Amino acid sequence: MVDFGIREARASDADELTLLLNEIIAAGGTTAMEVALSPAEFREWFIDGPSVFACHVAETDGGLAGFQELSRYGDLPRGWADIGTFSRMHPKIPGVGTALFAATLTAARALDIEFINATIRADNTGGLAYYGKMGFETYSITKDVPLRDGTPVDRFNKRYRVVSA
Repeated sequence: MVDFGIREARASDADELTLLLNEIIAAGGTTAMEVALSPAEFREWFIDGPSVFACHVAETDGGLAGFQELSRYGDLPRGWADIGTFSRMHPKIPGVGTALFAATLTAARALDIEFINATIRADNTGGLAYYGKMGFETYSITKDVPLRDGTPVDRFNKRYRVVSA
């Protein structure tokens, strides 16, 4: 078992987290993102851009094992935030996602967020299982969203009701 800690993401994490995310994007099938990001884009999207509410990382002695961000993109209702969860592919470390979600929930409560929205590709079985395990419930499905190559893939829209502490 690998020990890890959870902390807020810092701008200095952008290079390492960009590599982690771009590996996931390149592998395909587990994120709606299909184009690699630069470290500057990563910071804007996930660490300190105007749409970001919070971002936490899981840190081991060997580096960063994953991150989870809470943000607001698109036309979500007032009181809602989007979530994104990404963990290192090799080696995977059990428990990272659960620990990150605990930190994200604390941040959501402090921000008076009522619902957290997760949008997951239908072919991302691991993501669907993770969000189900965390207590997210499907509230809608967006049918046949085309990938860059034109392949249609459904998107599950799941929500988690944040209960104030």
